[in-house]
Amino acid sequence: MSQAQPTVFVVDDDASVLRSLQRLLQSAGWAAQTYSSPEEFLRQRDPTASGCVILDVEMPGLDGFELQRLLAEEGMLLPVIFLTGFGDVPSSVRAMRAGARNFLCKPVTEEDLLASVAEAVEADQAYRRDNADLVAGRERLMTLTTRERQVLDRVVAGRLNKQTADELGTALKTIKVHRARVMHKMNVRSLAQLARLMERMGVAQATAPAPADTGDQSPIGDLSFESYGRTTHGHGGACSGRR
Repeated sequence: MSQAQPTVFVVDDDASVLRSLQRLLQSAGWAAQTYSSPEEFLRQRDPTASGCVILDVEMPGLDGFELQRLLAEEGMLLPVIFLTGFGDVPSSVRAMRAGARNFLCKPVTEEDLLASVAEAVEADQAYRRDNADLVAGRERLMTLTTRERQVLDRVVAGRLNKQTADELGTALKTIKVHRARVMHKMNVRSLAQLARLMERMGVAQATAPAPADTGDQSPIGDLSFESYGRTTHGHGGACSGRR
């Protein structure tokens, strides 16, 4: 399990917003890393990192909601704070229901943003202290290859090896090898133990389709620009439309 300093990860397609937030966070004593797109964050992220993520909503390619969903599917623990100029009540409700820690609209005061970050990081640290086994399980989950994750999802859904091989278009022998690797990487001895661990972690099945019937998810806006059972107290509501 990672013991590194908590980091605030900021994902926004506006370079001036990234610079401004990074300066603010670092001046408040936080380690901060910035990314210009969800895709860049997904490529470079450390799956064992602690802290929180600040996400814009509307971005080219993947948007903030899609990134939030992908992180949940992959079992990444970091609490999510949305910071956007394009929010409304349905968006805030959608974000919070999907597990976001907070939903902030620009302009937001530095004090409110920093308080939200402190709360999110504390929630993350408390969860890691109280659920060390689940944190370790999620970190092991992040080591699986795409194919191993596909096999895991189908195993947990109750597929037989042959059904999994047919669905993935590969040999039965290959599925058995992947299944053995999944068991080893997840540090479990039985399928029942694996299923219980996945259920306790609350990790969404990312790839397995439904089985066939065979019987068997001062204000930042005014600066000079150069979510694990989490509490939901976001500032939902219509935004002004500013980035």
